Amino acid sequence: MKQVLSVLVQNQPGVLVRVASMFSRRGFNIDSLAVGVTQDPDYSRITAVVCGDQATVDQVIKQLDKIVEVVAIQNLSHTSSVTRGLALLKVRANERRTEVLKLAEVFRANVVDIQENSLTLEVNGDDEKINALAELLMPFGLLEMIRTGLIGLTRGDNTIYKCEEIDEND
Repeated sequence: MKQVLSVLVQNQPGVLVRVASMFSRRGFNIDSLAVGVTQDPDYSRITAVVCGDQATVDQVIKQLDKIVEVVAIQNLSHTSSVTRGLALLKVRANERRTEVLKLAEVFRANVVDIQENSLTLEVNGDDEKINALAELLMPFGLLEMIRTGLIGLTRGDNTIYKCEEIDEND
């Protein structure tokens, strides 16, 4: 089972290495990882998608909490949240260019590059949406695809800054 963890960390050199090393040392696999500075330049947010049963994810959270630079952790899988990923897809588009453009429109994908024999689309959304578009583009000739890791926030007024301690049941 995939779970999305949002980790607020101090924005300092080496923090990402310490977090990634913890996963590696403990034998945990990261399905997706995204990192970026927050609105407060003193903090960065790491969003990690972890695959495993609840006991595994609980252990990941406990180990993350031991890292000095970790300020707060939210399990977005247990809260009402919004998660999104981004993908760029390059597809062969010769005589069937119109069909590709119609698919892009249905998926609300943006055309970011047009060449004589290809189109590059940008699409954001959940994994299912991105996977569905990629699958539908395969028959046209999906030349390349690159994806970001998921990012996410809780819905409403709840923020990671209000997390004073880890509540694994949230």
